[in-house]
Amino acid sequence: MLATTKYYPHLLLGTMAITIGMATLLPAMATAPMPPQLVVSKLNGRSVNILYLTRTQDKVLVRCYPGLKPSVVVKNNADGTKEGTLTCKS
Repeated sequence: MLATTKYYPHLLLGTMAITIGMATLLPAMATAPMPPQLVVSKLNGRSVNILYLTRTQDKVLVRCYPGLKPSVVVKNNADGTKEGTLTCKS
């Protein structure tokens, strides 16, 4: 490699620039809570989608058909957490 730099000094600089440039494209490790996640599960034998929200700033937009409005039923779990069921009702 050293012999190459004697005759082609710009090759070494170009290789370094490409390597450094590629490093900026690599994904970074995040330590923050995960963004909202939609997971398929079972509820009373029926397939449902569970939306996990892990950050206080997360918001969910719900659109119901005309004549229906969103309704949330919240229940307290034994472990102190809360969960809700969101449906569109008339």
